[in-house]
Amino acid sequence: MKTIKYILYVSASAAALLAASCRKEAVILEAEVEVVTSPDSSLLVNPSDTSANPADSAVVVKRKRVLGFYLLNEGNMSSNKSTLDYFDYATGEYHRNIYADANPTVPREMGDVGNDLEIYGSKLYAIINCSNKVEVMDKHTAKRLGQVNIPNCRYIRFHEGYAYVTSYAGPVKLDPEYEQTGYVAKVDTATLQVVAQCLVGFQPDELEIVGSKIYVANSGGYRVSDKVFNYENTVSVIDIPSFTETKRIEVAINLHRLRADRHGNLWVTSRGNYFDVPSRLFWIDTKTDTYGGMIKTPATELYLDGDSLYLYSTEWSWDLDDWRGYTFGIVDVAKRELVTRSFLADGEAQNITMPYGIMVHPNTKDIYLTDAANFTNSGALMCFDRYGKKKWQVGTGDIPAHFALLYE
Repeated sequence: MKTIKYILYVSASAAALLAASCRKEAVILEAEVEVVTSPDSSLLVNPSDTSANPADSAVVVKRKRVLGFYLLNEGNMSSNKSTLDYFDYATGEYHRNIYADANPTVPREMGDVGNDLEIYGSKLYAIINCSNKVEVMDKHTAKRLGQVNIPNCRYIRFHEGYAYVTSYAGPVKLDPEYEQTGYVAKVDTATLQVVAQCLVGFQPDELEIVGSKIYVANSGGYRVSDKVFNYENTVSVIDIPSFTETKRIEVAINLHRLRADRHGNLWVTSRGNYFDVPSRLFWIDTKTDTYGGMIKTPATELYLDGDSLYLYSTEWSWDLDDWRGYTFGIVDVAKRELVTRSFLADGEAQNITMPYGIMVHPNTKDIYLTDAANFTNSGALMCFDRYGKKKWQVGTGDIPAHFALLYE
């Protein structure tokens, strides 16, 4: 969660303090359905589609049909307003708040602060941070199948039948001497039971799985007060077979996002300290598990498509008492260089109040950005073509943030 009220002092993660035609089973209120684009067969992934990156032009990529995508709206902390939306590519319809309609008997609906959303197998998993749970649903209907109780849970990834979830573990509070380290929970996706835990650093955020290793971005986002900063600066490496932490790689303070490319690079974002240490993008060599280097650009959120790492930044400055300005860039991960600082067409960025989520369609290369606006009212989802020109926009729930593509 990234509310203005708390981002002044802490990381965006610590700010959490304070489907398609096959979806006929779901009950959708007509008033919450909006047609935002005409059905378009080009939105369905071609089995012989190739990547948009010129370097991949000779590579034939086998993909499944994309039916649509889910969008998890975080909702402000303590408001219990996390909701789930769905966009159907076959009909061009955008369905709002589908969880409430699919699960009318569930008290308090999804819960407090939706922090991550992923599909694995037949299930859709939503991390509901301040409700201390992973909500588990059927991926086609959004009907509730159960939940996994994990305190202060943050992000989720999957490997060979297990879900791995980062947890801050301790209570929600800001304290430079915060003593409770975080952990990664191992969850059996068949039984939805936590079967093991592995301790890592303070306030672990995103995680990424490469081969038989889990990488975890330790933020230390709670270990601050006024201008006292005891942020973490490491990425933990966990050996999956033994489920033990084997190493910590020093990168930078207040780490958040992780994305692994096909060249052995693990891309890591640092949020800095919002004063004199700026946000930056780094990479780790996963073959040697050593620090690789830095790209001098701020980065808040990442989306990897082929060799193109899309990023945007919403960097706050406490000294300026304002945002430093927004960046919408693309990094060529093969060359490890920033190729553009604006993937949006001229004039498009000025119509975005607060970028908050990003996704790129694997075939059309349409770019989807969410706008959290003022963090208290309904947000917006915007679709841009591959050249950054806006195609359409639709209203969402509060603080739209996390995408999950649904394949057939």
